[in-house]
Amino acid sequence: MIDYAMDATYLVASVFFIIGIKMLSSPETAARGNMLSALGMLMAVGATLVSGAIPDFTWIMVGVVIGSVVGIVGALLVKMNDMPQMVALFNGFGGAASALVAVSEYYRLGAQLSPFITVVILLSLFVGWLTTSGSVVAFLKLQELVSGNAVVFPLQHMINLVLGLGTFAAMGFLVLEPGHENIFFGIIAMGLLLGVLLVIPIGGADMPVVIALLNSYSGIAVSFTGFVLSNNVLIITGSLVGASGIFLTKEMCDGMNRSIWNVLFGGFGADAGSGVPAMEAPGGIVKPYTIEDAITVLENADQVVFVPGYGMAAAQAQHVVRELGEALEDRGITVKYAVHPVAGRMPGHMNVLLAEANVSYDALFDMDQINDDFVNTDVSVIIGANDVVNPAAEEDPSSPIYGMPILHVDRSKTVIVLKRSMNPGFAGIDNLLFYRDNTMMVFGDAKATLTKFNEGIKAG
Repeated sequence: MIDYAMDATYLVASVFFIIGIKMLSSPETAARGNMLSALGMLMAVGATLVSGAIPDFTWIMVGVVIGSVVGIVGALLVKMNDMPQMVALFNGFGGAASALVAVSEYYRLGAQLSPFITVVILLSLFVGWLTTSGSVVAFLKLQELVSGNAVVFPLQHMINLVLGLGTFAAMGFLVLEPGHENIFFGIIAMGLLLGVLLVIPIGGADMPVVIALLNSYSGIAVSFTGFVLSNNVLIITGSLVGASGIFLTKEMCDGMNRSIWNVLFGGFGADAGSGVPAMEAPGGIVKPYTIEDAITVLENADQVVFVPGYGMAAAQAQHVVRELGEALEDRGITVKYAVHPVAGRMPGHMNVLLAEANVSYDALFDMDQINDDFVNTDVSVIIGANDVVNPAAEEDPSSPIYGMPILHVDRSKTVIVLKRSMNPGFAGIDNLLFYRDNTMMVFGDAKATLTKFNEGIKAG
């Protein structure tokens, strides 16, 4: 009866996971979906603990206390603009947990290891450590502790191929000849090394794709762990995370008009040049404007569209953006927010920030919904966005982002770009939008500039 009760609880928990993931697709239901998934996990953990299979909860409770303290402190201290880094670390923790379970089971079972269990242990080990080291590199890039540009070197792909084939050959040998600890630790080392080598050649513009892919890897590792432990809920949960991560990765790639192979092996950002664009280009010349000039343009608009990017996150300006939007609406101006699928440094980054600032969901529009409306827009305000509004994606075949779908802000009557300087964004690519005749460059900290916009609009 206990087994039937556990399976029934696991089934209900799995249904909660599925419904929860479905609810994450909409900002209006995402919070409830997250809570429902958490409830499902609580049920699954509770059922496992009361099953009688674990005689002593001492170390489990120690882990719960330590993990709870770390999680609560992290949630309280980590700023919203640092959320991509936190998500990257979470992916790494998931991979490490699966890998550590695989190590534990390898030594616990010893001579009792069957070929099937050995295979899934080794796969969980390899994918788990690869996810861990890859996630750490992604964190370091996002935190700008190492260069965000692609790091490439001769024979890089060949080395990765040899490491991958060598790892699977070592797995095959260990299945046939178990007990060779040196090969076991060699697989761990190759997984860690391959995780580093697979992520360092990926440039900053592809970070949303990398985070989605690493999330998928962590789910796959968990699924393998489920087979190792003969635990149905881990198999289901890992499969859900792995599959949803793959679909999200595809969505990110579609948003950039690139294949996953191009992201993983293209080395995007490796030749970013000096990183300091000129004030003049064949398409025009940069025209700096004052805050007062921009306020005048905003006051006379009928429709304003805000286009957020990582610059908004870095300046923590989302609340000021919402306040400015409300001030414009008080003057009878239509205000919308255009969100590109790969804006920011993780999937949904801008949606999370705007939701945190209590921007109405009805005012948020994705690229397909709003692109045709830019011709009817009087002013588009670009807040730290770069590649996702760069006309080079449609006009310059030599550009690394050529073919990437962009927000057509250049079709607005006026474009106000908020930037600290003429330095390019995270991907290191010059933006042709900055040189257009209808573009007003307003230099300065985005939050301070928007605050002055808000004061000027209210005073007028």
